[in-house]
Amino acid sequence: MMTGGLSDTKPATPEVQQLVNQVKPQFESRANVNCAVFTAIVFKTQVVAGTMYFIKVQVSDAEYVHLKVFLSLPHENVGPSLVSFQTGKTRDDPLTYF
Repeated sequence: MMTGGLSDTKPATPEVQQLVNQVKPQFESRANVNCAVFTAIVFKTQVVAGTMYFIKVQVSDAEYVHLKVFLSLPHENVGPSLVSFQTGKTRDDPLTYF
């Protein structure tokens, strides 16, 4: 993978689900919603001064959101932060840079 470029789409891992769980309160607060379902489906990464994650998350039977989550380098000892998000997505919408 080229530094700064997006990786290929990969199935969500337990580590990615953990990131999603950690930013769920940030998403719910900013989007003004409560999500009973918040399941990571697929993701891409971008290497920056840390790692930017682009994650497709299922929030209901037919609704998905795309999250952009920044995870700083380990020595900075800071948890993941929700950079931005896109709502109104479907399972078939491609995960792209935003």
